[in-house]
Amino acid sequence: MPPLLSPRNRLPDPAPGPDSDERQFEAFLLDQDPLDIAAATWVTRQRSGLDTQGKAELRAWLDADPRHAEAFADMDATFGELQELPGEDVARLKNCLPEKARTGSVPASRVAPPASRKRSLREKNIVTWTMRGLRALCPRTATVALAIVVAGSGWLGWDSWHRQAVFEQAYATGRGQRLTAMLPDADGAAGARGSTLQLDTLTRAHVQLYRDRREVHLQDGQAMFAVHSDAQRPFHVYAGAVRITVTGTRFSVRHTDTGLDKGRTVVSVEEGSVRVARTQPRAENETSVDSAAVDLTAGQTVLADAQGHLGPVGSLPAGTVAPWRAGRLNFNQTPLADAIAEFERYGHTGLMVRDPVVAALRVGGSFSPGQHQQFAKVLPQLLPVRLVRRGELTEVVALPR
Repeated sequence: MPPLLSPRNRLPDPAPGPDSDERQFEAFLLDQDPLDIAAATWVTRQRSGLDTQGKAELRAWLDADPRHAEAFADMDATFGELQELPGEDVARLKNCLPEKARTGSVPASRVAPPASRKRSLREKNIVTWTMRGLRALCPRTATVALAIVVAGSGWLGWDSWHRQAVFEQAYATGRGQRLTAMLPDADGAAGARGSTLQLDTLTRAHVQLYRDRREVHLQDGQAMFAVHSDAQRPFHVYAGAVRITVTGTRFSVRHTDTGLDKGRTVVSVEEGSVRVARTQPRAENETSVDSAAVDLTAGQTVLADAQGHLGPVGSLPAGTVAPWRAGRLNFNQTPLADAIAEFERYGHTGLMVRDPVVAALRVGGSFSPGQHQQFAKVLPQLLPVRLVRRGELTEVVALPR
């Protein structure tokens, strides 16, 4: 999960000004263990309240590695101890920490009971134990410093910092165009390549990389994803009413308003595995995810309707995931109107169908996106139709009975 800050994000020494605290915060975190940062983030989220999906994600993170549960318990205990301490004891504790961690102000009211309230016996025991262990706690500067900064929430605002995207970019292709984009999500690992997006014609996607996750919103079109493996930052693709989640794999997603499977979302896996789940609106710019989901492995596909309801898992012949990468359009019992609409995504065909009976006729075959003229010529050999010129357009009509 959370922040693995790469060298490309390293900031210079803080300069005085409104951004000084944030820069010091970034610089301080660069020196911390990513596991401690992840644990601090999860403790903060849990103490702020987790929804059903958040609880499931926390459980998945805890189960991923025995060290996660140990770090979480350690950080949670430290949070609790700090919240029971009076402000002056927190100040003494902060004196053991690095300068960059000490400079953040922690309001005493956020970490100590009001002076007017008598402490319970349990609170006295906690304070006594923590004061006795103060000298022992100081060497564990990462855990203590993170707890002070996060529990205080008075320096930068941990949650606000955590929600900021470190990279954001919109990508789009025009009619007949394709685009390949490499994302900067490899975190400077030696020899590692970032995730790659291949966008087909008439495709729009919005990418946002965060410290604990990576998101792509496929607004229209179809794309192939080759995801850089990073178990700490899952890769989510939102398309229509579904979310696809992976840590590292190769898969395609299609979500279009025209052509094949119009109005629906199709996910196909070439390598690795993905989880597909229906999303539901929760609040502005946020979604929750249904507990019902399907896991796909290589050679499998699933189709979701406009409401995100998932159909049965299907199988794919080898080498048939995203055939558009090889410049092919594959039709298999495809309604003629949808086949023509698919050609139209790549260029003007001049073909039209007005008769609903003709539009529903089924066609098959593999064609190049630019072969619409050849496609039109073979139609009378495949179907009971003929071509009639209508000015600049050609209409596909039924044969007279």
